[in-house]
Amino acid sequence: MTYNPKPIDTSKIEIPESLEELTEKIAEHIHDVWACKRIAEGWSYGPARNDEDKKHPDLVHYSELTESEKDYDRATAIETIKAIIALGYGIKKK
Repeated sequence: MTYNPKPIDTSKIEIPESLEELTEKIAEHIHDVWACKRIAEGWSYGPARNDEDKKHPDLVHYSELTESEKDYDRATAIETIKAIIALGYGIKKK
């Protein structure tokens, strides 16, 4: 069987400026969830990735990541927010 992904069409969704802070918070959360999983699997910080020794250079606080690594997490956050909006849900701060 061939996998044929069908993501929600978010191509026409614009994220309002009011959600920029939320985007960054979700990106940081995504990084922290990933880091918790890695640490639970026995990974720790290392200056270079080494799968055999379970070392990873991105096991640092989100603020210490390179911009390209932050952009990876931001892209996931942005697509998540866009999908929520595309599905007809609203996002508001309490």
